Amino acid sequence: MPEPEISVSARIQAPASALYDLVSDVTRMGEWSPENVGGRWLGGATGPSVGARFRGSNRRGWRRWSTTCQVVAAEPGQHFAFDVSVGRIPAARWAYTFEPAGDATVVTETWADRRPAWFARLAGAVMGIDDLASHNRRNIETTLANLARR
Repeated sequence: MPEPEISVSARIQAPASALYDLVSDVTRMGEWSPENVGGRWLGGATGPSVGARFRGSNRRGWRRWSTTCQVVAAEPGQHFAFDVSVGRIPAARWAYTFEPAGDATVVTETWADRRPAWFARLAGAVMGIDDLASHNRRNIETTLANLARR
């Protein structure tokens, strides 16, 4: 049975507020994510607030897809999270927490699988990913490393 939730933490030499601002600006996520190429706010939203929606664009090799996302937590400098759907099907929750640690911040990125079992099997075959949990763990590690370099 795949892991339903993956969390990875990294200590980054930057204030929590600055890291929150970077992560919650979905238009810039493609700068650090190995798979997401950015997002755009929907329905008049211009930034992160609970209930705001955005379209996330993704790429892995020749595969390209987009998802609809809704912000479920937007606490500046502390917590940012959003739910991802493919059409009306729940797919995941992505969350970031920011914990000040002296002159640095411990950033934890979490992916929670929300897909129904039938959809998970279908999505794995279509995307060519046998183990999505391991795949997303590697992507989270890369995202946090890129964010730290930023």
